Amino acid sequence: MFGKKKQPPIKSLIAQGTLIEGNLKFSDGLRVDGAVTGNIRAEEGSASILVISESATITGSIHADHVIINGRVIGPVHATELLELQPKAKIDGDVSYKALEMHQGAAIFGQLRPTAHQELEEKPVLKLAAGSSRF
Repeated sequence: MFGKKKQPPIKSLIAQGTLIEGNLKFSDGLRVDGAVTGNIRAEEGSASILVISESATITGSIHADHVIINGRVIGPVHATELLELQPKAKIDGDVSYKALEMHQGAAIFGQLRPTAHQELEEKPVLKLAAGSSRF
């Protein structure tokens, strides 16, 4: 989704030192430097990006297209396109994603579930040259 298209702009910021209690719904892009106790969900139907910085703590579920985490999340994370876990990312919860990029130092305490289930193609059996019985 974001390979050739331009990423949506980050239009909203929850600054460091700010605590939000309650669910959030956003469009385009959101950056969290503070703390959120509640669920964060991107509006459906348009591209979205959510950035959880090193200083941020989220207690609740996360749903967005592109999620970048370098802080702490306590709850499930659902990235419909790409999940980027930077070195200081800590997630206590299950994670679902279409594509995953995980840096050394990031930690997940939960299950990883890819959402793009690619069916395995049956490959033809490799056959040796006919009539050769030297081996």
